Amino acid sequence: MMVEFSTACRQPVAMKKAPVTVLRLPRGPDPNSRGFDPNSPRFIALCPTSIPSSAGEGACIEEEQRSRSELRERFLRTLIKMSNKPVNFDMYEGVQVRAKFGASDIDVLNFQVSELQTPIGVQKEALLRCHDMISFSFDV
Repeated sequence: MMVEFSTACRQPVAMKKAPVTVLRLPRGPDPNSRGFDPNSPRFIALCPTSIPSSAGEGACIEEEQRSRSELRERFLRTLIKMSNKPVNFDMYEGVQVRAKFGASDIDVLNFQVSELQTPIGVQKEALLRCHDMISFSFDV
């Protein structure tokens, strides 16, 4: 049993613990991989290709995978070159900020930056959400 204090009257209020649900994700096709079977309904729903798949279009799918692989490698090399350099970020609502780029998380959902210069002041360390960004640029 958990006890929480009410802010209104400072009396202890007894609360029952609610059960926590656990979400179990399916395992990948082999225990050492992070992926899923490309023929599974989950994979097809979450990772649709831009090319319709059929037995005769294997070369098109391989070409698309090669192109995506090259683009991903270029993007990752860009992130490496940005490290410890000043980067300009264009955010939504016309906000522009400047910071020294530090790192990105594995899913490239957040950027860790330092010396973030915003319209209202400077933050020593910050985490910028990529979904809040329109673009970023830096000098090579």
